Amino acid sequence: MRVFLTGATGYVATAVAAELKGAGHTVLGLARNDEGAAGLEARGVEPHRGELADHASLIAGAAACDGVIHCAFIHDFSRFVENAEIERVAVEAMLASLEGSNKPFIATSGVAMLAEGRAATEQDRPGAFGRGATEAVVRGAADRGVRTGIVRLPPSTHGQGDRGFTPHLIDIAREKGVSAYVGEGANRWAGGRRADAARLYRLALEKGAAGAVYHAIGDEGVPTRDIAAAIGRRVGVPVVSKSPEEAADHFGWIGMFFGLEMSASSTWTQEALGWRPTPPGLLADIEGPNYEGSSSKYAA
Repeated sequence: MRVFLTGATGYVATAVAAELKGAGHTVLGLARNDEGAAGLEARGVEPHRGELADHASLIAGAAACDGVIHCAFIHDFSRFVENAEIERVAVEAMLASLEGSNKPFIATSGVAMLAEGRAATEQDRPGAFGRGATEAVVRGAADRGVRTGIVRLPPSTHGQGDRGFTPHLIDIAREKGVSAYVGEGANRWAGGRRADAARLYRLALEKGAAGAVYHAIGDEGVPTRDIAAAIGRRVGVPVVSKSPEEAADHFGWIGMFFGLEMSASSTWTQEALGWRPTPPGLLADIEGPNYEGSSSKYAA
């Protein structure tokens, strides 16, 4: 299968491309600039120039392939609402061009704010805002001749090269001299390995059911105080609690996320696709070689 992969130069999608190629698929990867295109070529991925706001390039990429995996997102959380809308409109354009084709289209979402006080499941539906609005668009296209699916990622998709939430928390611990959690730190974060997520995208593409949602979850829920403790050991700093009122000043934009319950289950996903998460878990990975010297400050 020839697969159009958006976000192809990003942390998760580079692993997806490698997984697809290893399974015998070929990959056409979206690249925003010459540097990105050169990087894709070096990894054996055919570059396709464009970006989320360039709908013509997205439609052309999708038309040239047998299926689409959409991983692109503008990771500027200070403009999250705007960036989520850019993504929604881009996804709508690709899906409209694929109507009636029965091609697979696998989109990316997250598990934040799906369930209150319990682990979210694949059957939970987000509110109609942010990436939840995009999820609704994707599910709706399953009734119009596109074999859509959604892979939801945990707040920490961990592994070598991570530039997401976990290395940002490590940066803050180094800068502040303490590793902190919010309140009692009893709220939980789900975790999952990047390599496992890449395998799940491939399985969803190859044999996923139309309109299905899959969870790339290994650790169902790790208390944030335990995450802070692992970071404290990694960095060699004390572990402290910050009140909700102190969290914004200490953590900046990530404080609102670190105080949320973001646990999730992958039981249904494992049964539906025969997918299984593999070790190490989040805490072991934080303290292992993948996060030696880790920093979020060099994200592409």
